[in-house]
Amino acid sequence: MNDTNLLSAFPITNRWPASNPDVIQLYSFPTPNGVKISAALEELGLDYEPHLVTLSDEDVKSPEFLSLSPNNKIPALIDPNGPDGNPIGLFESGAILIYLGEKTGKLYGSNERERLQILQWLMFQMGGVGPMLGQLGFFYKFGGKDIEDPRPRERYVNETKRLLNVVNTQLEGKDWLVGDFSIADLAVAPWLATIEKFYEATEVTEFKSFENVVAYVERFNARPAAQKAWNIPSRS
Repeated sequence: MNDTNLLSAFPITNRWPASNPDVIQLYSFPTPNGVKISAALEELGLDYEPHLVTLSDEDVKSPEFLSLSPNNKIPALIDPNGPDGNPIGLFESGAILIYLGEKTGKLYGSNERERLQILQWLMFQMGGVGPMLGQLGFFYKFGGKDIEDPRPRERYVNETKRLLNVVNTQLEGKDWLVGDFSIADLAVAPWLATIEKFYEATEVTEFKSFENVVAYVERFNARPAAQKAWNIPSRS
């Protein structure tokens, strides 16, 4: 398959054309879920081309984007050099992290025991940290903040505190969640950073009281890949 039709089977490339179709194509926006993947690609040193997909319905509910990401959520990617040497398209940030870890053999533990532990913390983020903190953002900072009933806001503030305590305990005496820096940290750390960075919920969640978490987020944000990822793709 030559470069000109390498990605022709993917309608998304009609709306977001590939300048270099022989590298990974990333369709994303720099939210926590987007940062997971751009930071992973930077950490792994993989060649990729980022495409800005805004969170507007015009983009994420377009037929082209839905053809790759049927749940209309960023990020998604196409790897022209998939497992069998042919292109593969993927959505869901957790699945993409697993794919990149398996593809490169990096950021995915050094043995089966570590890989299983990394996977459990990745699932913890996908099933808990992401959904709960997303609701915190909605009810505390964004569209739901003016709802008079305090119960939704209280529920997600308290659930955020509970999750912060889980992570804080796991990080006792550790720099990273499981052994060396891994896809588990790429999943969890951007969401924890969002409490302060986007939601301005530091006080209400008592974020600073979770000292291991605070230091963890600082370590993550100090990594060159993370510093770049918060602006990949560029919003402008």
